[in-house]
Amino acid sequence: MPRVRVHQHVNPLAPRFQALSPAIDFTKVFAAPPQQPLPLHLDIGCARGRFLLKMAQLEPQWNFLGLEIREPLVDEANRIKNEKSLTNLHYEYCNATISLGNVLKDLGPGILQMVTIQFPDPWFKKKHFKRRMVKSGLINDIAAHLAPEGKVFIQSDVAKVAEEICGFFNESPEFKLLRNKKNPFPIKTERETSVEERGLPVYRAMFARK
Repeated sequence: MPRVRVHQHVNPLAPRFQALSPAIDFTKVFAAPPQQPLPLHLDIGCARGRFLLKMAQLEPQWNFLGLEIREPLVDEANRIKNEKSLTNLHYEYCNATISLGNVLKDLGPGILQMVTIQFPDPWFKKKHFKRRMVKSGLINDIAAHLAPEGKVFIQSDVAKVAEEICGFFNESPEFKLLRNKKNPFPIKTERETSVEERGLPVYRAMFARK
């Protein structure tokens, strides 16, 4: 089946993306019993979800959740994971900037252990900076659900965007910067592979919740 075609960027401030996404019922989207939950890896802005698809196959002892604002990509990703019978993987349509806190509302404490934000839309024009996904509100929502010593891994091929995101995390009293500038995962995103194949730099950072 051909890949779903969608716009590369969508305006997250458009009215149709302002509805609050409902809380996820984690007992329904993952197979692990609620009394024995697996640690959760959350990928915010997962695009087609191929990174999580491969991670879920390599790491069956983890659950993986991808959030994406382009709904056709979410539908496609969930179809593929169902075809592969992966019960530790789920994708959710969500404007994370406004809905992350509500989406994770029913997640138990200590379960969210890893968050990745990889190559978010840069929105280069100054008048479009307000469309960027990572803002102080998103940082607060992550901190509210991330386990103590849980980690946040960030990467971008745009230096200014990476600096801006790191600035938000550095300003938060909930996070500390770790001296790790390598990708800690065995899988690369499609964007990361494309950038490295062209010999261009990738800017990375790792934070941990205090």
